[in-house]
Amino acid sequence: MTEKLLQFIWQFQYFNKNNLLTENGEALQIICAGQINTQQGPDFLQGKIKVNNVLLAGNIEVHCLSSDWQKHNHSTDENYNNIILHVVWQNNFNLNYTPTLCLQPRVAKILLQQYENLMNNQSKIPCYNLLPVMSEFEWLSCKERLAIERMEIKAQQVLQLFKANNNHWEETFWQLLAYNFGLKTNATIFMEMAKCISVNILAKHKNKIHQLEALLLGTVNLLNDDFEEDYPKLLQNEYTFLQKKYQLLNTHQTAFFLRMRPANFPTIRLAQLAQFIHQSKHLFSIVKETENLKEIKILLNVEANNYWSNHYVFDKLTTVKHKQLGSTMIDNIIINTFIPVLFAYGLYTQAKQHKEKALQWLMQLPAERNSVTNVFESKNVVNKFALDSQALIHLKNNYCNKKLCLQCAVGNKIMKGE
Repeated sequence: MTEKLLQFIWQFQYFNKNNLLTENGEALQIICAGQINTQQGPDFLQGKIKVNNVLLAGNIEVHCLSSDWQKHNHSTDENYNNIILHVVWQNNFNLNYTPTLCLQPRVAKILLQQYENLMNNQSKIPCYNLLPVMSEFEWLSCKERLAIERMEIKAQQVLQLFKANNNHWEETFWQLLAYNFGLKTNATIFMEMAKCISVNILAKHKNKIHQLEALLLGTVNLLNDDFEEDYPKLLQNEYTFLQKKYQLLNTHQTAFFLRMRPANFPTIRLAQLAQFIHQSKHLFSIVKETENLKEIKILLNVEANNYWSNHYVFDKLTTVKHKQLGSTMIDNIIINTFIPVLFAYGLYTQAKQHKEKALQWLMQLPAERNSVTNVFESKNVVNKFALDSQALIHLKNNYCNKKLCLQCAVGNKIMKGE
């Protein structure tokens, strides 16, 4: 028995409540189990019980052994002055001044066995063999909560960056946009690049696509070679001038190409990012003011300039292929940039409509497909929209990986044995 499991049992009252008696033989009635306390102090606050028909209101403490009360020095801690009930698994020490309830003989063995099975399971998802467990309606409710949790975590990360940018939304959005254009391989380098080039500099050169490309490609050290073609030479000259003019710094590393599909080469992604900036007005205003998701998709449906139609890298001709931002990449950028920033803005301004719009957009985008979502889908868990996939990713990373089954709606259902 662990204290977390015992708290879980008490919180959801998963024990036989017939003819309850305290360890001193007094009749006990539980009116309210109390609210679980995640801060310092008793485990449950604002509980209500009756002992021999006397109503008691106060806090409830949970321990595996009743002797833990003394072991944890609760007798000398004023936070525990208003304890009305001591809930224990085993009673090995009598607290004469506080009613004690022992739960060991009242908890079903199947619940304990289910918990042990989950904790000992070596699968990536502890309850994998039992899925889907819940009905589709129950999953829908669960996934909505999980998606909101994920958005709140992402929003806090956005707000940390916002604070580091002296509360400048445009800079924050630009840096996150660059980060997500870099995908996993170049995300950090692209973020560093964006921090080197302010939105004010971008605004001054947004009408000249070759200057934007020079700024982006030059900052990530992709204009350092001795080029043969005229276009990279032009960009190189532009960057030399702009770097000196604005005293620009370069990223510490050069953008990576290794083991990457040509369509994801940093040259192509930066050329597409430059085109997006070229065609857009104030970047963050798009997030705030656009209501229709289709408009966002149209804005992101950009194509790298003509030079890149027969190039993936400088000085190497390829067959002609227009380098448009694909639908999967567009959805990825909306899910990982536009929506978290919008949700964060809603939190910061306490404007509910922005958070609601962010969640609505998640429900309008197709689900992501990856190794995590594939596992759940193999067990008939619905993954239709981005809200579903974001929820399942959050479930896997923040509950399954940490084996927080007691805090999970799926684990709760299993523990109840339904």
